[in-house]
Amino acid sequence: MRRRNFLKALPLGPLALKRGSPSGRPEVKTPSPGDIRGKVRRAMLCMQRDAWEQGVAAQALLESGERDLAILMAKEAVVRQDAEGRLAILSCWPGVTDAAANGPVVLWAAEECRDGRLRAAADAMLAYLMRKAPRAADGTLYHVSDKPQVWVDSLFMAPPFLAQAGQPAEAVRQVEGMRRRLWLPGKKLFAAVWDEGRNAFERPDCWGVGNGWAAAGMTRVAQALPAAMAAEKDRLRGYVSDVLDGCLRCMRPDGLFHDVVDAAGSFVETNLAQILAYVIYRGVRGGWLPPALLAKAAVMRRAAWGKVDDLGLVQGVCGSPEFSSPATATEGQAFFLLMEAACREYSSAGPPGA
Repeated sequence: MRRRNFLKALPLGPLALKRGSPSGRPEVKTPSPGDIRGKVRRAMLCMQRDAWEQGVAAQALLESGERDLAILMAKEAVVRQDAEGRLAILSCWPGVTDAAANGPVVLWAAEECRDGRLRAAADAMLAYLMRKAPRAADGTLYHVSDKPQVWVDSLFMAPPFLAQAGQPAEAVRQVEGMRRRLWLPGKKLFAAVWDEGRNAFERPDCWGVGNGWAAAGMTRVAQALPAAMAAEKDRLRGYVSDVLDGCLRCMRPDGLFHDVVDAAGSFVETNLAQILAYVIYRGVRGGWLPPALLAKAAVMRRAAWGKVDDLGLVQGVCGSPEFSSPATATEGQAFFLLMEAACREYSSAGPPGA
């Protein structure tokens, strides 16, 4: 009897089944879109995060309107700023540009809170990129400090912060330098890694998420450029259109992509679809991408929603910590939220297919 009473008193919460349906069976409440987004956000916040993961998660919270959470993320990135100025450093991993992914939210939080400590941290991150970070002879930033390599990831990590931190010309120069090394015009895709020392590709594969990083990063840079740089803004938007074309040629019927975009033998991956949907919603809303692309974004968004499990984990993304197999990752959670924020800003969006 005591055990039965104890079980009756258990706070089962949202997993509890309600009695009293006409059929006599327990009723199960269908989660609302807000419930799903909340679960994805909660799962993201429970994940351990490295520098770039902290940055993209903070950006997702900011664009989702979660201002207090974005401020908290910015403050934590500053707690873990190293002596060189790199934000959110948890280990000795030699990342150069990854830490700068935190810069835009730290900069925003400094203004929002009128916090001089946050502003000083953003200034130190900027000083590192402008004066200390290792780079090629033409000034293009390396992605790591122990090898003379340019990675496609960097297009998202550093240029958006540079543009927002009062260095728009440098932001464009970095985009041009990275693109010059990594862009494959015949495929209209980016290769993953260029080795400056060998003057050759270290990883010539057209990594899907890397192409997503590039498209989203250039979208954000173009958005941040001042009106006086209209020509540069248009050029960057053209670059985004090009990589969208290259990726969409390889989109599967289910709205997903292979990990190496043009290699059907690589595993099927979720995150590129989320990133490209985000870019399309932002571009169409900004008037520089054709509305016809919305149909593609809807298919990709529907596919991503189908990958969210009961705990809010977006399954099948290029997974942490090695990013060599389908699993889960902070960036997969973050880009689901970024996609949803962009979709809601374009139109009042319910679940896919609604």
